Amino acid sequence: MLELVGACLQHVMPHHLLSGLVYRVARCSWRPWKNALIRLFVGGYGVDLEQAQRPSVHDYQSFNDFFTRALKPGLRPVTKTADGLISPVDGTVSAAGVIEDTRLLQAKGRDYSLAELLHGDRDHLGYFRDGNFITLYLSPRDYHRVHCPIDGELQSMAYIPGRLFSVNAGSVQRIDRLFARNERVITTFRTAIGMVSVIFVGAIFVGSVETVWHGEVTPAGTREYFCRRYEPGTVFRQGEEIGRFNMGSTVLLLTEPGRVDWSVTAGKVVMGEELGVTDPHISVTDR
Repeated sequence: MLELVGACLQHVMPHHLLSGLVYRVARCSWRPWKNALIRLFVGGYGVDLEQAQRPSVHDYQSFNDFFTRALKPGLRPVTKTADGLISPVDGTVSAAGVIEDTRLLQAKGRDYSLAELLHGDRDHLGYFRDGNFITLYLSPRDYHRVHCPIDGELQSMAYIPGRLFSVNAGSVQRIDRLFARNERVITTFRTAIGMVSVIFVGAIFVGSVETVWHGEVTPAGTREYFCRRYEPGTVFRQGEEIGRFNMGSTVLLLTEPGRVDWSVTAGKVVMGEELGVTDPHISVTDR
């Protein structure tokens, strides 16, 4: 009942105003404030700071610096195989499967449109129609950097403005077309198995999204659509960092039809863990 009330209230909440306030609060560098906030968060969510490169709350310039913390080297080894697609994040698989023509499963009894998710981009719709998808939810306690799931050459990045509904399980089960309505950043890579898209989906209190080649994509106050195409040559290796959430959310992976079989369809995963196996003998047509 409480989850239903919470989902209903989200329709009238000032999403961007609240997220803008969090954006500023999370970047406050006053030591007593940021240390207290980090300690409260660590205790409330059971964050294991011993996994971080900087294990003391005193080592961070702000709460956001802590939230986007790096892990100790070697803590997330990448399952490197010739035919593997790895998890780009620490998170929980909330849905995975085949895109039925242009419909993706959001939760039991709810789906949404690929065309709406991709903001009507005809090229990308052509790539991913009848393809495969997997949805990865990042809880507040998770590691919030995003890594490349497979070796790939950056093709494009688009910012789609939208709402900032919560992406927790209760909201996903109750709010129609949530991922296609929320603010998101769509990155697409050309790979050995065709096009692969890594989509950063924003949520309530997500102050901004960053990519390593662009910097902050969605700073507070910027809500205008844009799409950028990139010249060949910007290559990311499997497991290399490509971006981060400044506060947590969801990542969607899309692949072309018949390119991958998901070996994980539910439960917790960590960055570098194999998500699916690709067919090394497939023929990929240049587009």
